[in-house]
Amino acid sequence: MAFDMMRKDYEQRKAVAKPLTAGKFVKKEDAVRLLETVIRPGDRVCLEGDNQKQADFLAKALVSVDPAKVNRLHMVQSSIVLPEHIQVFEKGIATDLDFAFSGPQMKELYELVVSRKAKIGAIHTYLEIYGRYFLDLYPQVSLIVAEEADQAGNLFTGFTTEDTPIIAEATHFRSGIVIAQVKKKVASVPRVDIPGDWVDYVIETGEDFWMQALFTRDPAKITDQQVLMAMMTIKGIYSEYNVGSLNHGLGFPTAAVELLLPTYGKELGIEGRACYDWVLNPHPTMIPAIEAGIARRVYAFGGEPGMEEYVKARPDVFCIGPDGNMRSNRCAAHMAGLYAIDAFVGATLQVDRFGNSSTAIKGRISGFGGAPNLGGTPPGRRHVTEAFTKAGYQENGVHYGRKLVVQLTPTKSEGKGIPVFVPELYAQTLYKEGLFPAPPIMIAGDQLTHVVTEVGIAYIDKARDLKTRMQAIAAVAGETEVGAMVSDKERSDLRSRGIVKTPEDLEIDRGRATRELLAAKSLQDLIDISGGLYKVPASISQG
Repeated sequence: MAFDMMRKDYEQRKAVAKPLTAGKFVKKEDAVRLLETVIRPGDRVCLEGDNQKQADFLAKALVSVDPAKVNRLHMVQSSIVLPEHIQVFEKGIATDLDFAFSGPQMKELYELVVSRKAKIGAIHTYLEIYGRYFLDLYPQVSLIVAEEADQAGNLFTGFTTEDTPIIAEATHFRSGIVIAQVKKKVASVPRVDIPGDWVDYVIETGEDFWMQALFTRDPAKITDQQVLMAMMTIKGIYSEYNVGSLNHGLGFPTAAVELLLPTYGKELGIEGRACYDWVLNPHPTMIPAIEAGIARRVYAFGGEPGMEEYVKARPDVFCIGPDGNMRSNRCAAHMAGLYAIDAFVGATLQVDRFGNSSTAIKGRISGFGGAPNLGGTPPGRRHVTEAFTKAGYQENGVHYGRKLVVQLTPTKSEGKGIPVFVPELYAQTLYKEGLFPAPPIMIAGDQLTHVVTEVGIAYIDKARDLKTRMQAIAAVAGETEVGAMVSDKERSDLRSRGIVKTPEDLEIDRGRATRELLAAKSLQDLIDISGGLYKVPASISQG
């Protein structure tokens, strides 16, 4: 029995591609020929599509290959972001997909799936797909992106590393081909993020790679309703439980929370006892909390355009190397998010009567990103914090701590008035129609500890049975079908037991819930508070 078949296959691919190379380097104009040479039909291919940075040049090259030569690819990548990530299926180059997040292409991905042009194996959480890169989903070819490379192929990823090391290692040590696009070739890289012997080919593009300001929210667009929800979150959860370490998902509601920490949060005395450790991208809306001394440490999944100079100037807050640049790592950040934080606060598109949530709805499949990982209590956690203990429960003589998992959402979308709370998730329909092997549920209801809406807070951690959990969710679901599932008497009983709290129960003055309470009311305010270090990226409107 032969045990070196993958190594021989690797060497054969390299031998065929040798005429296109000068050492490790391949000319930009030969990129398509290189892909047609080293990729074979049916290969698993990882095209680096991260939350933010994208191997855009290589994505364009991949959609330019001849489908007669390169086809039936199984794409394994964390994020579907660029149009090319969709086009590779439309052109028949790829047929199968395993991924985690697809927000920017959620409508297009939905159309691919319902038209049967893409078969989804699973919507993963990030750690899950990274783990599978090393087992059953190891890439045979990976297309990655970095800032710079030296002659030996050592890569410097700069301000945003994200997935690159995990992809390169998983591919290289399973005898796969690693191709990197870089902006420029240099004599010596400032920092070796990927060793050159993990990289087979380097293409110097002379261009910036595509980078999305995914976590930037303009404070001017935050609504009074979001301010009210943020006040409840800070007083009813962060201050109440002394949440020391946490993660925020993207969106305006969490941006509102961040901008209230230096104002309303300080009034409540949270400085030094809550919200000091973060696993988070460098959100611009975190600038006031950092400057106020509330947020003291941040470990980042990746970078955020415009925050480069601010981050460099705060080396005690962010992880900065001797070269002066932040080092991020999405896999390491998600390990921290799984085991090291007290709370996860995020949004969703749908919540059912049981508390299950999903972002796979009719017309959209936006993926889950890190929510299933961040939004769950790991069974192996052993260290204890006040928040972890307080959210837990006693059973069979043992106390089980819980991570706080908070869904922060309006009862209906503020723009179109679409109900967020529904009797049954559309994910169940997608499953019944055979488009998924199981219903694509993002966070299961039994992992949930709190739901915050404009109506109030449902303290699911205090609901010790399914019936009470369902009543608590319905009590804050507003004027929706789910909201109609609880009686006035039941709602009053829940409030008397502290399982549901309204703003009045929390002694929050609704009259104060206005934008005037925000620490920054515009992007210009963020620039000013940063001392001019924050630069609003061109892709973000200041209006």
